[in-house]
Amino acid sequence: MAASSISSLHGKTALVTGASSGIGLVTARELARRGARVVLVARNPDKAERARAAIQFAVPEAQLEVRLTDLSLLANVRNLAADMQRDHSQLDILVNNAGIMPGPLTVTEEGHELSWATNHLAVFALTNLLLPLLSEAQSARIVTVASEAHWLGEIEPLQEARNNPEKYSWLTAYADSKLANILFTNELSHRLELTNVTANCLHPGLVDTGLVHPGSSWGMKALWWPAKPFMISPEQGARTSLYLATAPEVARVSGVYFKNLRPGRCSSRSQSRTEAARLWRISEEETGIS
Repeated sequence: MAASSISSLHGKTALVTGASSGIGLVTARELARRGARVVLVARNPDKAERARAAIQFAVPEAQLEVRLTDLSLLANVRNLAADMQRDHSQLDILVNNAGIMPGPLTVTEEGHELSWATNHLAVFALTNLLLPLLSEAQSARIVTVASEAHWLGEIEPLQEARNNPEKYSWLTAYADSKLANILFTNELSHRLELTNVTANCLHPGLVDTGLVHPGSSWGMKALWWPAKPFMISPEQGARTSLYLATAPEVARVSGVYFKNLRPGRCSSRSQSRTEAARLWRISEEETGIS
């Protein structure tokens, strides 16, 4: 993406989740380079500090804040939103970048499967809780990192089905959460019609990041490592996130799934208004946020 296609962000505030590494770190750095005050949301304090220092080194004038938050727990999401509302009068850019690929079935202390909690419920809750701040901006953008894995996903209304070890699959759990990202974006964009806030989502590409780790399942590693030579860098993977967050030509575009800086083909299920509305009701029930 050419630098000329990115408008100045001086005077604007951006929040990037999963900002301590990978495309989240690149996204945060480049938003700071364009003049935005950037709130870095990360779970690990050491990684968060290294990310902050790396951005400050690359962009000495960067205005940065670090918020340590484990987004897999809704209580933490609520605290993060409350802190933002206390410390900021508006939010111009929200990049829902944080995400995990699950290993063996893990259920949070709040009773949600880990990838569903992190990849979808946190996005649903944080976005809705920050809408008052986004609405205060002259023109605000919500950008959510989804995935081509959504083609394999479906929305299961019963949380128990995702928590059943006999039926659990890391791949379908991840795919379900990525389908939810697109359905959520579509429904959100309809609810934000005639407002100053847009919502889009994207597939970043097959990016060489830390999604696969030593605790990942053998099945995941078996798929991941042979593909590694064909993966793109975090810098390449962040291009579409940055485009949607900053480019003037998409300032009024909303409810679209992007790939490689342009609208991309997605599954018919991901475009279902019925499924989107159903997911919204499920999400309200599971988060207690409406």
